[in-house]
Amino acid sequence: MAKGMRIRKDDQVMVIGGKDAGKTGRVVRTEPKKNRVYVEHLNMIKRHERPRSQTDLKNPQAGGIVEKEGPIHVSNVMLLDPKDNKPTRVGVRRDKGGKRERFAKRSGATF
Repeated sequence: MAKGMRIRKDDQVMVIGGKDAGKTGRVVRTEPKKNRVYVEHLNMIKRHERPRSQTDLKNPQAGGIVEKEGPIHVSNVMLLDPKDNKPTRVGVRRDKGGKRERFAKRSGATF
């Protein structure tokens, strides 16, 4: 059984590998089963799409070449520390009430 991803939607991350290494952005979507994340305006790919519905056929902008975010493997991104905005590893611990919380290994701050 695979371990759950520690990166979630709306987290600020830095890409540490691949063509967009060093760039930062917000996580738009995650796919835990495939261990992939989609980061806003990073790893952009082009797809040819055509209009699918009758309302799309009336709109001239509906089809064509569409640019959107591509998937990035979760091992190629690191969460940004909320204190100093630098990449950090993520840990999971229990708070005083016994609830799980994610924290930055760099500074100890919670997310």
